[in-house]
Amino acid sequence: MDARPDAAQEPLLPAVEIETGPRPVRAVIWLHGLGADGHDFEPVVGEFDRQRLPPTRFVFPHAPMRAVTINGGYVMPAWYDILSMDFADRREDADGVRQSARQIEALLARENARGIEDRHIVLAGFSQGGAIALHTALRHPRRLAGLMALSTYLPLAATLAAEVDAANGDIPVFMAHGRDDPVIPCELGQRSAEKLRSMAYPVQWRAYPMEHAVNMEEIRDIETWLREVLADSAGANATKQEAPPQD
Repeated sequence: MDARPDAAQEPLLPAVEIETGPRPVRAVIWLHGLGADGHDFEPVVGEFDRQRLPPTRFVFPHAPMRAVTINGGYVMPAWYDILSMDFADRREDADGVRQSARQIEALLARENARGIEDRHIVLAGFSQGGAIALHTALRHPRRLAGLMALSTYLPLAATLAAEVDAANGDIPVFMAHGRDDPVIPCELGQRSAEKLRSMAYPVQWRAYPMEHAVNMEEIRDIETWLREVLADSAGANATKQEAPPQD
């Protein structure tokens, strides 16, 4: 399922970019959560030991402005409309999810045009941005270096099995969540990780003593994982990323 023809029709999203060294050879496209913007995770790059990463371009796109039903129709940066407070199958706006996925495909294509192949790119996101990262990466028609999904869940899960692309069937996945998250329950995130494991994806799962946020312990774990997948982003050793659940 090649989304690139549709992606080519999408205007490129504006984004914050940080390069950890000259002439980047790797890229991380990192999506923010509902109501935030591309600056939200910009400070995290400053916490990484850049000497231990290959020259990497971090791309933090800004989500489009759209009305969000659960917030009274208020217009804000959002990757898709959220239609209800529960987590039933119809919680998210399917058209919005798929449109955002095409916009992320366009960003992936731009990295290709700048000399970075898909197998050297990590797709990442937090909360609503993590949902789009999951949706896009699992359906992407070329092998990516890795998939990172923080404080989030699988959107449009009912269609996943029919839509996944075998190119990313063994993609290393890092999923993490706050145990006390009042926005997206930790149990929902863990169920999403277990669903992916049941489909043979190599998933690392981590839970931390926090709410809907990112803490320093998580940032250290993210840095360790990024070093591994960006150093070996051909994916030959993807199975070594698998680890038992941790609470």
